[in-house]
Amino acid sequence: ALAEAAQAADGPLLVITASSRELEQRRAELRFFSARQLPVLSLPDWEVLPYDLLSAHPDIVSERLATLAALPTLQRGLVLLSADSLLQRLPPRAWIEARSFELETGTTIALEAFRARLVESGYASVAQVTLPGEFALRGSLLDVFPMGSEDPLRIDLFDDQIEAIRRFDPLTQRSGASLSAVRMLPARELPLDPDAVRAFRRRWRTRFEGDPTRSTVYKGVSEGFAPPGIEFWLPLFFEATASVLDYLPDSAIVAQFDDSEAAMDRAWLDIGSRYEERRHDIERPLLAP
Repeated sequence: ALAEAAQAADGPLLVITASSRELEQRRAELRFFSARQLPVLSLPDWEVLPYDLLSAHPDIVSERLATLAALPTLQRGLVLLSADSLLQRLPPRAWIEARSFELETGTTIALEAFRARLVESGYASVAQVTLPGEFALRGSLLDVFPMGSEDPLRIDLFDDQIEAIRRFDPLTQRSGASLSAVRMLPARELPLDPDAVRAFRRRWRTRFEGDPTRSTVYKGVSEGFAPPGIEFWLPLFFEATASVLDYLPDSAIVAQFDDSEAAMDRAWLDIGSRYEERRHDIERPLLAP
Protein backbone atom coordinates (compact mmCIF):
# COMPACT_ATOMS: atom_id res chain seq x y z
CA ALA A 1 0.00 0.00 0.00
CA LEU A 2 2.81 2.43 0.84
CA ALA A 3 4.66 1.65 -2.38
CA GLU A 4 1.51 2.29 -4.42
CA ALA A 5 0.80 5.48 -2.48
CA ALA A 6 4.32 6.73 -3.14
CA GLN A 7 3.96 5.99 -6.85
CA ALA A 8 0.76 8.04 -7.01
CA ALA A 9 1.78 10.91 -4.70
CA ASP A 10 2.98 14.30 -5.90
CA GLY A 11 5.62 14.41 -3.18
CA PRO A 12 7.71 12.07 -1.03
CA LEU A 13 6.28 9.87 1.75
CA LEU A 14 7.87 10.05 5.20
CA VAL A 15 7.23 6.68 6.87
CA ILE A 16 7.58 6.44 10.67
CA THR A 17 8.34 2.99 12.12
CA ALA A 18 8.38 1.86 15.75
CA SER A 19 12.01 0.69 15.80
CA SER A 20 15.24 0.46 13.84
CA ARG A 21 14.69 -3.26 13.30
CA GLU A 22 11.28 -2.59 11.78
CA LEU A 23 12.80 0.16 9.65
CA GLU A 24 15.25 -2.29 8.06
CA GLN A 25 12.44 -4.74 7.34
CA ARG A 26 10.17 -2.09 5.83
CA ARG A 27 12.99 -0.69 3.73
CA ALA A 28 13.66 -4.10 2.16
CA GLU A 29 9.95 -4.61 1.52
CA LEU A 30 9.46 -1.16 0.01
CA ARG A 31 12.42 -1.56 -2.30
CA PHE A 32 10.90 -4.83 -3.48
CA PHE A 33 7.35 -3.54 -3.97
CA SER A 34 8.43 -0.29 -5.61
CA ALA A 35 10.56 -2.34 -8.03
CA ARG A 36 13.36 0.20 -7.40
CA GLN A 37 11.49 2.76 -9.50
CA LEU A 38 11.48 5.22 -6.60
CA PRO A 39 14.25 6.21 -4.21
CA VAL A 40 13.93 4.59 -0.78
CA LEU A 41 15.94 6.58 1.76
CA SER A 42 16.28 6.17 5.50
CA LEU A 43 17.36 8.31 8.43
CA PRO A 44 18.83 5.74 10.86
CA ASP A 45 19.09 6.61 14.52
CA TRP A 46 22.51 6.93 16.14
CA GLU A 47 22.29 3.42 17.66
CA VAL A 48 23.55 4.72 21.00
CA LEU A 49 21.53 5.20 24.18
CA PRO A 50 20.40 8.72 25.18
CA TYR A 51 23.22 10.71 26.81
CA ASP A 52 25.66 7.89 26.06
CA LEU A 53 29.45 8.25 26.11
CA LEU A 54 29.59 7.08 22.49
CA SER A 55 28.97 8.66 19.10
CA ALA A 56 27.38 7.03 16.09
CA HIS A 57 29.53 4.99 13.70
CA PRO A 58 30.75 6.99 10.66
CA ASP A 59 28.69 4.77 8.32
CA ILE A 60 25.51 5.78 10.18
CA VAL A 61 26.43 9.48 10.16
CA SER A 62 27.19 9.21 6.45
CA GLU A 63 23.75 7.80 5.65
CA ARG A 64 22.03 10.35 7.86
CA LEU A 65 23.79 13.28 6.20
CA ALA A 66 23.09 11.94 2.71
CA THR A 67 19.38 11.69 3.52
CA LEU A 68 19.20 15.12 5.13
CA ALA A 69 20.96 16.70 2.15
CA ALA A 70 18.56 15.00 -0.28
CA LEU A 71 15.27 15.73 1.53
CA PRO A 72 14.66 19.41 0.66
CA THR A 73 14.67 18.74 -3.10
CA LEU A 74 13.22 15.21 -3.06
CA GLN A 75 10.25 15.25 -5.43
CA ARG A 76 9.10 11.65 -5.08
CA GLY A 77 10.11 8.57 -3.11
CA LEU A 78 10.01 7.07 0.37
CA VAL A 79 11.91 8.18 3.46
CA LEU A 80 11.93 5.88 6.50
CA LEU A 81 12.84 6.74 10.05
CA SER A 82 12.17 5.28 13.47
CA ALA A 83 10.41 6.91 16.40
CA ASP A 84 13.82 7.52 18.02
CA SER A 85 15.08 9.42 14.96
CA LEU A 86 11.93 11.52 14.81
CA LEU A 87 12.58 12.79 18.36
CA GLN A 88 16.21 13.80 17.71
CA ARG A 89 17.10 17.42 17.16
CA LEU A 90 19.01 18.14 13.97
CA PRO A 91 21.27 20.89 12.65
CA PRO A 92 19.41 23.63 10.77
CA ARG A 93 18.67 22.79 7.17
CA ALA A 94 20.54 25.90 6.01
CA TRP A 95 23.71 24.77 7.79
CA ILE A 96 24.01 21.54 5.79
CA GLU A 97 23.25 23.39 2.57
CA ALA A 98 25.94 25.99 3.35
CA ARG A 99 28.56 23.34 4.23
CA SER A 100 27.98 21.27 1.06
CA PHE A 101 29.86 21.92 -2.17
CA GLU A 102 30.63 20.36 -5.56
CA LEU A 103 33.97 19.11 -6.87
CA GLU A 104 34.21 18.80 -10.65
CA THR A 105 36.92 17.63 -13.02
CA GLY A 106 38.66 20.51 -14.72
CA THR A 107 38.20 22.93 -11.85
CA THR A 108 41.06 24.44 -9.87
CA ILE A 109 41.46 24.10 -6.12
CA ALA A 110 43.97 25.65 -3.73
CA LEU A 111 45.20 22.49 -2.04
CA GLU A 112 46.10 23.87 1.39
CA ALA A 113 42.88 25.87 1.58
CA PHE A 114 40.92 22.79 0.52
CA ARG A 115 42.66 20.67 3.13
CA ALA A 116 41.79 23.24 5.80
CA ARG A 117 38.18 23.26 4.58
CA LEU A 118 37.96 19.48 4.95
CA VAL A 119 39.33 19.65 8.50
CA GLU A 120 36.86 22.41 9.43
CA SER A 121 34.05 20.26 8.00
CA GLY A 122 35.04 17.45 10.36
CA TYR A 123 37.09 15.23 8.01
CA ALA A 124 40.03 13.44 9.61
CA SER A 125 43.46 13.35 8.01
CA VAL A 126 44.71 9.72 7.97
CA ALA A 127 47.45 7.66 6.36
CA GLN A 128 44.97 5.45 4.45
CA VAL A 129 41.28 6.11 3.86
CA THR A 130 38.90 3.38 5.04
CA LEU A 131 35.83 5.09 6.58
CA PRO A 132 33.46 7.92 5.64
CA GLY A 133 34.79 11.27 6.84
CA GLU A 134 38.48 10.53 6.20
CA PHE A 135 40.99 11.94 3.71
CA ALA A 136 44.64 11.37 2.82
CA LEU A 137 46.90 13.62 0.77
CA ARG A 138 49.85 12.01 -1.00
CA GLY A 139 51.63 14.22 -3.51
CA SER A 140 49.28 14.83 -6.43
CA LEU A 141 46.71 12.31 -5.16
CA LEU A 142 43.91 13.18 -2.76
CA ASP A 143 41.93 10.25 -1.35
CA VAL A 144 38.69 11.21 0.36
CA PHE A 145 35.67 9.26 1.59
CA PRO A 146 32.80 11.78 1.28
CA MET A 147 29.91 11.46 3.69
CA GLY A 148 26.92 10.02 1.84
CA SER A 149 29.11 8.16 -0.66
CA GLU A 150 29.19 4.37 -0.92
CA ASP A 151 32.87 4.36 -1.93
CA PRO A 152 35.96 6.47 -1.28
CA LEU A 153 37.22 8.64 -4.13
CA ARG A 154 40.67 9.26 -5.57
CA ILE A 155 41.19 12.75 -6.96
CA ASP A 156 44.10 13.13 -9.39
CA LEU A 157 45.57 16.61 -9.46
CA PHE A 158 47.67 18.25 -12.14
CA ASP A 159 49.18 21.23 -10.35
CA ASP A 160 46.02 22.75 -8.79
CA GLN A 161 43.57 21.35 -11.34
CA ILE A 162 41.35 18.31 -10.79
CA GLU A 163 42.32 15.96 -13.63
CA ALA A 164 40.17 12.96 -12.67
CA ILE A 165 37.84 11.69 -9.95
CA ARG A 166 37.64 7.90 -9.54
CA ARG A 167 36.07 5.50 -7.10
CA PHE A 168 38.52 3.09 -5.48
CA ASP A 169 38.49 -0.01 -3.31
CA PRO A 170 39.93 0.80 0.14
CA LEU A 171 41.12 -2.82 0.56
CA THR A 172 42.95 -3.29 -2.74
CA GLN A 173 43.54 0.43 -3.44
CA ARG A 174 42.53 -0.21 -7.06
CA SER A 175 40.79 2.61 -8.89
CA GLY A 176 37.39 2.03 -10.47
CA ALA A 177 34.73 4.04 -12.30
CA SER A 178 35.33 7.68 -13.13
CA LEU A 179 33.04 10.51 -12.06
CA SER A 180 32.68 13.97 -13.52
CA ALA A 181 31.63 15.52 -10.21
CA VAL A 182 31.01 14.71 -6.56
CA ARG A 183 29.06 16.47 -3.84
CA MET A 184 30.94 16.96 -0.59
CA LEU A 185 28.91 16.97 2.64
CA PRO A 186 30.10 17.93 6.13
CA ALA A 187 31.56 15.03 8.12
CA ARG A 188 29.41 15.62 11.22
CA GLU A 189 26.01 16.96 12.17
CA LEU A 190 27.66 19.82 14.03
CA PRO A 191 30.43 22.35 13.27
CA LEU A 192 33.82 22.63 14.95
CA ASP A 193 35.25 25.69 13.22
CA PRO A 194 36.52 28.54 15.44
CA ASP A 195 33.26 30.52 15.26
CA ALA A 196 31.20 27.47 16.25
CA VAL A 197 33.56 26.65 19.12
CA ARG A 198 33.25 30.21 20.47
CA ALA A 199 29.45 30.02 20.23
CA PHE A 200 29.44 26.64 21.99
CA ARG A 201 31.59 27.97 24.84
CA ARG A 202 29.37 31.01 25.27
CA ARG A 203 26.14 28.97 25.38
CA TRP A 204 27.71 26.41 27.73
CA ARG A 205 28.62 29.12 30.25
CA THR A 206 25.13 30.59 29.97
CA ARG A 207 23.41 27.22 30.43
CA PHE A 208 25.54 25.52 33.10
CA GLU A 209 26.79 26.81 36.45
CA GLY A 210 30.26 26.18 37.84
CA ASP A 211 33.73 26.02 36.34
CA PRO A 212 33.41 24.87 32.70
CA THR A 213 37.04 23.75 32.56
CA ARG A 214 36.14 20.85 34.89
CA SER A 215 34.15 19.34 32.01
CA THR A 216 35.92 17.04 29.57
CA VAL A 217 33.28 17.91 26.97
CA TYR A 218 33.87 21.66 27.26
CA LYS A 219 37.65 21.24 27.18
CA GLY A 220 37.49 18.90 24.19
CA VAL A 221 35.36 21.21 22.07
CA SER A 222 37.52 24.18 23.13
CA GLU A 223 40.50 22.33 21.66
CA GLY A 224 38.63 21.77 18.40
CA PHE A 225 37.75 18.09 18.53
CA ALA A 226 34.50 16.18 19.06
CA PRO A 227 34.40 14.19 22.34
CA PRO A 228 32.41 10.92 22.21
CA GLY A 229 28.71 11.60 22.61
CA ILE A 230 29.00 15.27 21.62
CA GLU A 231 25.76 14.96 19.62
CA PHE A 232 23.78 15.24 22.86
CA TRP A 233 25.04 18.84 23.19
CA LEU A 234 24.18 19.69 19.58
CA PRO A 235 21.82 22.60 20.53
CA LEU A 236 24.79 24.49 21.99
CA PHE A 237 26.35 24.79 18.51
CA PHE A 238 23.40 26.58 16.88
CA GLU A 239 21.03 29.48 17.51
CA ALA A 240 18.19 27.03 16.82
CA THR A 241 17.93 23.36 15.86
CA ALA A 242 15.52 21.60 13.51
CA SER A 243 13.46 18.43 13.27
CA VAL A 244 13.32 16.17 10.25
CA LEU A 245 9.96 17.76 9.37
CA ASP A 246 11.78 21.05 8.70
CA TYR A 247 13.79 19.33 5.95
CA LEU A 248 10.77 18.05 4.03
CA PRO A 249 9.39 19.79 0.94
CA ASP A 250 5.86 21.19 1.26
CA SER A 251 4.51 18.35 -0.89
CA ALA A 252 5.58 15.64 1.58
CA ILE A 253 3.07 13.24 3.16
CA VAL A 254 3.62 11.67 6.59
CA ALA A 255 2.57 8.06 7.15
CA GLN A 256 2.94 6.14 10.39
CA PHE A 257 2.30 2.61 11.53
CA ASP A 258 -0.19 2.05 14.36
CA ASP A 259 2.50 1.28 16.94
CA SER A 260 4.81 4.19 16.14
CA GLU A 261 3.07 6.68 18.45
CA ALA A 262 3.37 4.32 21.42
CA ALA A 263 7.03 3.82 20.49
CA MET A 264 7.57 7.59 20.64
CA ASP A 265 6.02 7.68 24.12
CA ARG A 266 8.35 4.88 25.26
CA ALA A 267 11.37 6.58 23.73
CA TRP A 268 10.53 9.85 25.50
CA LEU A 269 10.26 8.05 28.84
CA ASP A 270 13.61 6.33 28.22
CA ILE A 271 15.23 9.70 27.49
CA GLY A 272 13.86 11.09 30.75
CA SER A 273 15.07 8.09 32.73
CA ARG A 274 18.57 8.29 31.28
CA TYR A 275 18.67 12.02 32.03
CA GLU A 276 17.76 11.47 35.68
CA GLU A 277 20.43 8.76 35.99
CA ARG A 278 23.24 10.85 34.53
CA ARG A 279 22.50 14.53 35.14
CA HIS A 280 24.47 14.79 38.41
CA ASP A 281 27.89 14.25 36.81
CA ILE A 282 29.63 17.64 37.14
CA GLU A 283 32.10 16.74 34.37
CA ARG A 284 29.27 16.08 31.91
CA PRO A 285 26.34 18.42 32.74
CA LEU A 286 23.40 17.49 30.51
CA LEU A 287 20.84 19.40 28.52
CA ALA A 288 17.37 18.53 29.80
CA PRO A 289 15.08 16.59 27.42
